[in-house]
Amino acid sequence: MAEPMVPPTAGLPLIASDLRPWGSADLAGALAQWLGVPAVQLECSGTSALMVALAALKRLAPARTEVVIPAYTCPLVPLAIAASGLQVRLCDLRHDAPDMDAEQLRALCSERTLAVLPTHLCGRVADVAAALECARAVGAYVIEDAAQALGARVHGEPVGWQGDIGFYSLAVGKGLTTFEGGVLLARDAGLRAALQQANRSTVRASLAWELRRSAELLGYAFLYRPRRLGLAYGRPLRSALAQGDWVRAAGDDFAGTIPRHPLGAWRRRVGRRALHRLKRFQARLASQAQKRMARLAAIPGLEPVGDFVPGTRGVWPVLLLRLPSPGARDALMHAHWGAGLGLSLPFVHALPDYGRYGHVLAAARHDRVTQARDWAARLVAISNSPWLDELRFARLLQILQLSALDG
Repeated sequence: MAEPMVPPTAGLPLIASDLRPWGSADLAGALAQWLGVPAVQLECSGTSALMVALAALKRLAPARTEVVIPAYTCPLVPLAIAASGLQVRLCDLRHDAPDMDAEQLRALCSERTLAVLPTHLCGRVADVAAALECARAVGAYVIEDAAQALGARVHGEPVGWQGDIGFYSLAVGKGLTTFEGGVLLARDAGLRAALQQANRSTVRASLAWELRRSAELLGYAFLYRPRRLGLAYGRPLRSALAQGDWVRAAGDDFAGTIPRHPLGAWRRRVGRRALHRLKRFQARLASQAQKRMARLAAIPGLEPVGDFVPGTRGVWPVLLLRLPSPGARDALMHAHWGAGLGLSLPFVHALPDYGRYGHVLAAARHDRVTQARDWAARLVAISNSPWLDELRFARLLQILQLSALDG
């Protein structure tokens, strides 16, 4: 029997009854009720949702051409911005939190700024109030990148609801999944109408893509188990690591093509059924995270990243941990990334350091991103999956303690 493997993030496993081809497909209505908002709009991915949001805002402010994003985030974000005909600007991070530095953000915002994208990295809630202050000073919008933060809250309200527009991802490992999928929300009814109009003008039906995603969702339902995960995740990971390709190992090797099609009815049904279990699942993850973060914090030299904005309650697909030095981080990952213990990297590099995405960054490659590079060089993610049992977590603690000493 195959050795159990811990997934890199704690996604909600699907069960057989989720896959039934009948029943209500109103995932949008169910999600709106679950979040406590008037309405949400479904897209085929979080990236597509961002592109719909940008298309809507471009119609409202056609003279504005720049979008400010954190310098350490998913490479799909600048790919989506460039594909929308807009220019990326990179904001450095705070030294004490993986969030945009307010002083540099203020300097980057101008009359050219269309939107600022505070990012709730790995479920940790960003300081949206600071982003709003900077954006409002120049008449720009705020789009919350809550791709990894479905279920997180700010003063009792969902993340994505403080800015002008927010979006979530329903991709694998993001909590609730339809394999790929995206969710848009906006407090203002006029903006919701603009998002619907942008969807109608940019999204086209594609049977081929829907059949592909449906097959992938079936595969996820079957393989997302500790003793089967090695087939879908373990083998490709170890192959990439054997070739020294950390970008592929982390899943940061994105193609330039971004699919734009509706989310199919069967996948909506699957998501709607699974949604009923998400609140209990996330409560279990939060309880586990609280206990394990305390144990990580007790190791000298390690810096666990918890909720850093007052009044927020993040979600916990992973535990984020900053090691004392890049050398300690790299030695840890070289030795243990492929061991199935749930270690991974949120993203391998700060955005200018990938090389392959230089064409979409353009002049932003020269933006100052010192702190973002430091975060990228020292940050690791530990899966918060319930499948990382106590015995394996204790083993991981011993490994991390040695890494901290070596650092």
